[in-house]
Amino acid sequence: MTRRKKTKSLADKVTIRTGKRKDYRRWRHDNPDEVAPSRRYVDKKTQQRKLQAERKRQRQSAPPLPLHASKTDSDASKNGGSD
Repeated sequence: MTRRKKTKSLADKVTIRTGKRKDYRRWRHDNPDEVAPSRRYVDKKTQQRKLQAERKRQRQSAPPLPLHASKTDSDASKNGGSD
């Protein structure tokens, strides 16, 4: 017995005439109210958007880092000051 391939496609969940892609596309076009993302997918994406917005807020509210504030002073101290 052969194993069925796991797929996220909705094509195998819909009973249509031949199962061909063209027929499924036509059916999907004719029945837009029956084709919708799963509740689990919608919840997952909503949660991801909330996390992304929260991270963005944290980035914007963080104080700027003094990365290159006094470059000449630090270079002089690293090189020993006198050669």
